[in-house]
Amino acid sequence: MLIAELIGRREFRVVEGPVEDPGPGEIQVRVDATGVCGSDLHSYSEGAVGDTPCVYPMVLGHEPAGTVVKTGAGVTGWAPGDRAALEPAIYCYHCEYCRAGRHNICANIRFLSTVGHPGFFREFVNLPAVNLLAIPKSLSLELATVVEPLAVALHSMPFAAIQPGETVVVFGAGAIGLLTIACLKVAGSGRIWSVDPVAHRRELARHMGADVVLDPAEIDVVKQILADTGNRGVDCAMDCAAKEHTTNLGIQAARNGGRLVITGIHSESFVPFEVSPMRRKELAIFNVRRSLHESEAALQMLVERTAWFAPLVTHTRPLSKIAEAFAIAESYSDGVGKMVVV
Repeated sequence: MLIAELIGRREFRVVEGPVEDPGPGEIQVRVDATGVCGSDLHSYSEGAVGDTPCVYPMVLGHEPAGTVVKTGAGVTGWAPGDRAALEPAIYCYHCEYCRAGRHNICANIRFLSTVGHPGFFREFVNLPAVNLLAIPKSLSLELATVVEPLAVALHSMPFAAIQPGETVVVFGAGAIGLLTIACLKVAGSGRIWSVDPVAHRRELARHMGADVVLDPAEIDVVKQILADTGNRGVDCAMDCAAKEHTTNLGIQAARNGGRLVITGIHSESFVPFEVSPMRRKELAIFNVRRSLHESEAALQMLVERTAWFAPLVTHTRPLSKIAEAFAIAESYSDGVGKMVVV
């Protein structure tokens, strides 16, 4: 099979590799589509994700969908030709966090696309049967790659704790930011501000439900939000960009007693926060770690609202052109929203 390996910063090679039979309880899947995620871009352009450096060669990709090829011993309910969204995390199910139902912070998690655990930018993969989620024929495999990031956005909603009519600002209009806007709209948010420096991403934010879009290169976004809210600030700020300045802008834009939810991944291990306004406002600060049992809800949302979400997937490239796919995604060029490797 073909495997796309990251072998250095901004450097891929496509190699041949063996295809092994699935073991007991496993299913072999042909990977038909995998979205390019922001954390993939951290690995690609920075050589690390937060404080975790890349170790080359490594296989990225953790927003996959595919088709069942064969099943291992003991697997029932799946047959060749079945289509599925694929969960990239393999949990131990016996640590204290798994037993408490918090699988996303499993002490022994194997997250496919991290160091030592090859991801889905390859033609075939063997997965535990529990990692497959059946998708209907009405949903394209390309759009099914949105299940994973949409589940992340849904996981952020309990932290945001939006009450009907509450105001929110979302920093970043990449896929996670756009999907967060959609979730906020469904949750009954009042006015939603979207902040992003890329014009076509601001337009996608409007499509997903943002009431106001702001270009931080052209306007003082905090000053504008305070003016729009009578100097009160928003009920919740959601940082889906995770740049040092965006987190601090969220602190500044939130009201007294408000919430700040950090969904994006900071590039640096240590980031200075403006602790004085954070303390004076008594802000509640939350961090989001992937998703937790939200994949089924994400799939249902995609199926029920396909026309709403479909414009997010703007570009596809074959595995053989993965370098081109990442170059486009990194530079936000050609009007790219979501890039999918097929």
